[in-house]
Amino acid sequence: MAGTVYLVLAMRRPDFNAAAVQPHLDFLDALRERGQLQLAGGFSDGTGGAYVLCNVASLADAQAIVATDPLVTMQASHLTVHEWNTR
Repeated sequence: MAGTVYLVLAMRRPDFNAAAVQPHLDFLDALRERGQLQLAGGFSDGTGGAYVLCNVASLADAQAIVATDPLVTMQASHLTVHEWNTR
């Protein structure tokens, strides 16, 4: 699938709160149901993970979505959003 998507990198904070995991997974399920999640997964070393947002109008919109991720709202991880032009 070519086009613009948004790569979200989630790196666990040293004081990672494991209670954020299930709400985060529920958040990802809701994105998938809305057709806005293309791919998601955790890093094998346990330091965090990433997901790819699609069908989002702009970087600002992607950042607004990510700001509601429980990993952010529960201050469990640092999330960064990158506009990614795939081919």
